[in-house]
Amino acid sequence: MTGRGQPKRRMRADGELSRERILDAATQIAAERGYEGTSIALVSAKCGLPASSIYWHFKNKDDLIAAVIERSFAAWLKAWQVPDDGGPVDRLARFAMQVAKALLDSPDFIRLGLMLALERRPVEPRARAMFLEARAQTYDGLVETIRGFVPELTADQRHQLATYAIAGADGLFIAKELGGEAVDLLAQLELHAWALRNTALSMLSGDAGQ
Repeated sequence: MTGRGQPKRRMRADGELSRERILDAATQIAAERGYEGTSIALVSAKCGLPASSIYWHFKNKDDLIAAVIERSFAAWLKAWQVPDDGGPVDRLARFAMQVAKALLDSPDFIRLGLMLALERRPVEPRARAMFLEARAQTYDGLVETIRGFVPELTADQRHQLATYAIAGADGLFIAKELGGEAVDLLAQLELHAWALRNTALSMLSGDAGQ
């Protein structure tokens, strides 16, 4: 009886390996060519698996790109570890920097997502919906994190701070995509994290917006 389950376990393991190979290939192609330039044929050639194997795992290209975004987003979320030492506002700045650094290791969901988010189509791609869902989850999580760090802020201030944090990171990421090596994204993100800290302090002191 012990051996009966082994072929099934091997099939599942092989299936997972194939899926990861497909996602790795799709990630590389999408990073170079974007959503429109990615095709099942190119992914098949890149990963060395037949198109039938890709369609066994993913319904179509849109489903595949949605999975690329989902995997990259999940990897990025692992960086959401809250610092446990220092003052609350400084911890917020360090947390923001930690999350920003992780973005450099898993940039695919934001690179693809921002491209898709700016497009409008009669039928919304699943990949775009996946990115918007991930973005909403990020926003809600950031609002709650800010509340934990600085509970003295009002609900409106927490939402303003979260919006500012995400919008600033988006802008810097786009600046890096446009400027290439001329833009030190890590240094810019560090500057943004401390701007976030100072904004939070201004909100606490009542100076923000004055």
